[in-house]
Amino acid sequence: MLIYQGYWCFNGFNYITAIIIKLLPHPNYFIVYLCHSFLETDNNYMTMKIENDFNDYDAIGDDHIGSSSDTPLRPDAFELSNADKIESIKGDVKHILETLGLDLNDDSLKGTPNRVAKMFVYEIFGGLNPDKKPSASTFDNKYKYGEMLVEKNITVYSTCEHHLLPIVGRAHIAYISNGTVVGLSKMNRIVDYYAKRPQVQERLTIQIVRELQEVLGTEDVACIIDAKHLCVNSRGIRDIESSTVTSEFGGKFKENTKRRELLDYIQLDTQF
Repeated sequence: MLIYQGYWCFNGFNYITAIIIKLLPHPNYFIVYLCHSFLETDNNYMTMKIENDFNDYDAIGDDHIGSSSDTPLRPDAFELSNADKIESIKGDVKHILETLGLDLNDDSLKGTPNRVAKMFVYEIFGGLNPDKKPSASTFDNKYKYGEMLVEKNITVYSTCEHHLLPIVGRAHIAYISNGTVVGLSKMNRIVDYYAKRPQVQERLTIQIVRELQEVLGTEDVACIIDAKHLCVNSRGIRDIESSTVTSEFGGKFKENTKRRELLDYIQLDTQF
């Protein structure tokens, strides 16, 4: 489920947008539905604008439409070494900055291409490298704990793949053991691994749940993420108050009682 929170001139329009993307993920269905809605209000201008916007990749980026629940990688994604990637990216960043008119002989700027390239490869996009996938050690549930375990307020730092701007927020993860448990810190590391790549929040939420389901051997896993997207907060609409909430519920968490219990735990005010 996708919930897009905020104050908008067309708040109802944005809410419908989010729901229809979930129910009818193919863009063509989305266009047909919206065109039909606007035609009923005799607003032909808005109908034409939406049709034109969906032929424009900028509009797709602003509307945060994802293409797949798997990160879209080329077959040759890992043929270059990290050193070769850094060298190539460094040249590209240098070209961008010079195109913008900056003088890279300045002491403050001359090291920027190298810093950015290393940051891309080793830090903010480091989760693209499967060698960095955390090994999730599991243990037998010898103490027979049979209720849900919740790890809440996990820090999320990711990057929007549409504008390469930060996504900052919190993840809340829960699972019910079927005989296997995982170390608490491993849940944080799984979140960080999938966050450290160009992302859309919906995909990130799904990937976290799928990974834990595989590690734990159970469908009973849930994840909720509440995050701010700087592509919304710092550019475009520049709405600094809005945040995006996504959720993925597996197994028993699809039941209303378990879902309600999880939400109650998340709302606990934990202070030390």
